[in-house]
Amino acid sequence: MYFQWYPGHMTKARRTMQEDIKLIDVIIELVDARLPYSSKNPDIDTLAAGKSRVLLLNKADMADAAVTEKWKRYYEEQGYFTLAVNATKKNELKAVNQLIQKACREKIERDRKRGILNRPIRAMIVGIPNVGKSTFINSFAGRACAKTGNRPGVTRGKQWIRLNKQVELLDTPGILWPKFEDQSVGLRLAFIGSIKDELLQRTELALDFIAFIREQYAETLTNMYGVEETGEEPAVLEAIGQVRKCLKKGNEVDVEKAASLLLDDFRNGRLGHISLERPDEK
Repeated sequence: MYFQWYPGHMTKARRTMQEDIKLIDVIIELVDARLPYSSKNPDIDTLAAGKSRVLLLNKADMADAAVTEKWKRYYEEQGYFTLAVNATKKNELKAVNQLIQKACREKIERDRKRGILNRPIRAMIVGIPNVGKSTFINSFAGRACAKTGNRPGVTRGKQWIRLNKQVELLDTPGILWPKFEDQSVGLRLAFIGSIKDELLQRTELALDFIAFIREQYAETLTNMYGVEETGEEPAVLEAIGQVRKCLKKGNEVDVEKAASLLLDDFRNGRLGHISLERPDEK
């Protein structure tokens, strides 16, 4: 399979961010903790140069905790303020707010010296599809996201959302999509569902996933489905289909249905804590 997002609106997206970035104190970037490299848009690093950077490794409850810690150190060495989170849990958001304050400490101190006290930090949140950006905003701000109106210098009626007394978020939905050349990045993104399944061959994708999981997390499929992992990938997928009764008429295995079941089990965390990439592979 060939993986590529259609980048038709990327030029406009870059232009929009270049304009908005001047208004921002800090960039909050969400990545998927299971693949913090592949789910990170490389264009943001260029566009956000000189800004404070907060990197949230979301869905950490689904990733391999030991690997996530390595990723946190990897990005902290590059100057990011990092935190592993689960955006659905509101009790973790206090730590996010503290991290934002830490990332903007120099800006807050400059404001204090100029006599500007308690001015909210202005943030922009970015992230590729399916990393949980909307869930994070809803959890952080609550259901009633208060619109604080246009700010001086903000053109075309852009709106700010007051997340709390200390942070305001520039609402710029859907402006960032990754464009990648490395097909292994596309494969990993397809595993987590960031590329629409309708564009992919799910059976082939499931076979690639089986190859990965057997190499990196041996016995996972055996423990989950009670199947042997020693055969070729198509045989393993067929065995999963037999166990889970993914059958057509005449008891023939519905391989496509079995592929969908396997991928859904992974995406929903039912296969356990799995990370798809490691810093030492970069």
